[in-house]
Amino acid sequence: MSNFRRWRHHVWGFNIFNRREWVAAQAKTLPAGSRVLDVGAGPGQYRELFAHCDYKTQDFGQEPGTIGRYTKLDYESDITAIPVESASFDAILCTEVIEHVPDPVAAVREMSRILKPGGRIFLTAPLASFLHQEPYQFYGGYTPYWYQKFLPEVGIDVVEIESNQGFFSLYGQETLRYVDLLRGPAVKKLGFAKRAVLAFVRIAMLPLSRLLPLIGYWLDALKLENMATIGYHVIGVKRANG
Repeated sequence: MSNFRRWRHHVWGFNIFNRREWVAAQAKTLPAGSRVLDVGAGPGQYRELFAHCDYKTQDFGQEPGTIGRYTKLDYESDITAIPVESASFDAILCTEVIEHVPDPVAAVREMSRILKPGGRIFLTAPLASFLHQEPYQFYGGYTPYWYQKFLPEVGIDVVEIESNQGFFSLYGQETLRYVDLLRGPAVKKLGFAKRAVLAFVRIAMLPLSRLLPLIGYWLDALKLENMATIGYHVIGVKRANG
């Protein structure tokens, strides 16, 4: 990918792009042959990043939008009862999953159980989230204080909490969503007059929807007070006495 394309994705598609870049960076820190479990792996989008590791996958396999697209699952199970022995893995990856789990504390407790002492967990979840993967969404997001409270309680020390950009980038992203929704399926059901008005609004908003993410990217770089973010990237380490 060229530098320009990377920059474009970083500005106008930062949520997914930044998360993948972060996962790739964490994968590179693991020695060859490390045992890694991707919890809630879905279609296995990160498999190639862990090609140097002994990469395994887990998911419950019932999310309607993913059925037919699941990667080969090594463990098809509930996230709170993964059928492996304790201290089985050197690292655990769990991205954008715990908002879809009825009992997220039980989920991270199970991840701690199967993680070796000194092993690392790479965890991401949204802070701001719209409904998706229904009916399996139970929480809108997680604050840094959730990780700081509950990970240590299950034997995992929090090493790093990194925000996925800030408020201004989030605002810019939602401007893009605003414009996209003006041509969504619900709009097509409206009468001609209403569709015409919305088409005018969308055309008027298009330049702004392309400009605000760029401005947001620049403003976030100034490190102004950050009241919100799309989500957090978290690194934890299993305590020796965990």
